[in-house]
Amino acid sequence: MVKAVVGANWGDEGKGKITDMLAKEADIIVRFQGGANAGHTIVNDYGKFALHTLPSGVFYGHTTSIIGNGVALNIPVLFREIQSIVERGVPKPKILVSDRAQMVMSYHIRFDEYEEERLAGKSFGSTKSGIAPFYSDKYAKVGFQVSELFDEELLAEKVVRICDQKNVLLKHLYHKPPIQPEELLEELHAYRDMVVPYVCDTSAYLYEAIKAGKNILLEGQLGSLKDPDHGIYPMVTSSSTLAAYGAIGAGIPPYEIRKVITVCKAYSSAVGAGAFVSELFGDEAEELRRRGGDGGEYGATTGRPRRVGWFDCVASRYGCRIQGTTDVAFTVLDVLGYLDEIPVCVGYEIDGEITTEFPTTAKLEKAKPVLETLPGWKCDIRGIRNYQELPENCRRYIEFVEERLGFPITMVSNGPGREDIIYR
Repeated sequence: MVKAVVGANWGDEGKGKITDMLAKEADIIVRFQGGANAGHTIVNDYGKFALHTLPSGVFYGHTTSIIGNGVALNIPVLFREIQSIVERGVPKPKILVSDRAQMVMSYHIRFDEYEEERLAGKSFGSTKSGIAPFYSDKYAKVGFQVSELFDEELLAEKVVRICDQKNVLLKHLYHKPPIQPEELLEELHAYRDMVVPYVCDTSAYLYEAIKAGKNILLEGQLGSLKDPDHGIYPMVTSSSTLAAYGAIGAGIPPYEIRKVITVCKAYSSAVGAGAFVSELFGDEAEELRRRGGDGGEYGATTGRPRRVGWFDCVASRYGCRIQGTTDVAFTVLDVLGYLDEIPVCVGYEIDGEITTEFPTTAKLEKAKPVLETLPGWKCDIRGIRNYQELPENCRRYIEFVEERLGFPITMVSNGPGREDIIYR
């Protein structure tokens, strides 16, 4: 059976923990899009980890981790990450890399930095991981596919062609030093030597695994609102963050994805620029940020303070709908235990009209939150494993959100650890 774990909002919903938890029952975990531009924070028996490329299920000895063809593969980052977990006592994971995945090159990262610098105040708040230039090249058909590393004649010809094209931009748009073909070829050779033991036709591998009845978990990065088609364009990422793309990014039939577990945070948070209707500012925001997540709301990749806000029913309902949600995993509920009252955004006011439908970006920029306030539960709920044992006001909060979402909340996470979960 194939399940997808995806985010309902801007990312940072706690997908890493949910994937790590579900991986216990999985045979294979697949990353199907995105790159090292966002991270998952995992807390388990080995310690606390921030992963960027590896799937969150790598901590179990019985699993195989796959880097799918849809991923922006930064080979040195992948290797540093494998080393860093092994050094901390995690058994060396079994990893397969799709021969159709494409590679993030060092010049992609430089172009990302140069473009943000050029745009200055109008920048996209990129993590400068080379993601937009990488996907631009992939769709402009000038990217490097892993399989091409093993064709020396092709590489020798292609590096010259790529340098000619990139150096025009470097010279005239960015006024930066050019790329030399021989240096680029050297970089590609180094990547080949690192990745060669892991490369295979992962789509064929997954086809056989599905036939054999294996449990497969697709792990998405970021969330619905960062999708280039359905998100808050242009403040989005460069690959589809939706479960439907899991079929393409992993190379499996779409009808095999039977469960879509959409992760939703009990309050809102976002890294990067873009419209964020229920956002909080000042002391209120600082208090929530400090208490939030495990060790506070700071990006797993960038360390940047995350923007925080109250739970947004409008954005979350839309995010769940667009993912094709079968189950909602509701996370970091324990964080809200300090509040006397908890506001929830139940609608948007746009030009004097109230709506519960999520609009396109230009309208979203004008939206003001319509808030409804619920009573808090004023206690620590960590350690509770049974839904009925949660304080009444806490259950009321969950049920209020569930009703507004229109999708069943089947898991409630009330702490950072693997075992901090309540099944409904």
